[in-house]
Amino acid sequence: MYLEIVSPEATLFSGEVTSIAVPGINGEFEMLKDHAPVVSLLKEGHVKIYGDITLEEEVADKFTKADKSTWLAINSGTLEMKDNKVIVLAD
Repeated sequence: MYLEIVSPEATLFSGEVTSIAVPGINGEFEMLKDHAPVVSLLKEGHVKIYGDITLEEEVADKFTKADKSTWLAINSGTLEMKDNKVIVLAD
């Protein structure tokens, strides 16, 4: 599935991922390919990206590499998933 993470300053990530876990306002949830369409508000926490991803040099310091995932700390945001495309508007 395709993921795009956008902040007020720049597009932080854009590319193919295996799955993504986000801190929804009602708890963390994960989405895989062919997930049902969803729109959700996000709260403070980490966006966890799973898959072999490449980060742009100018934004790589905003992300944390973990064992099998890459994390991005956010304060809040909005998420939309539709047709195997996830857009995260992160603050």
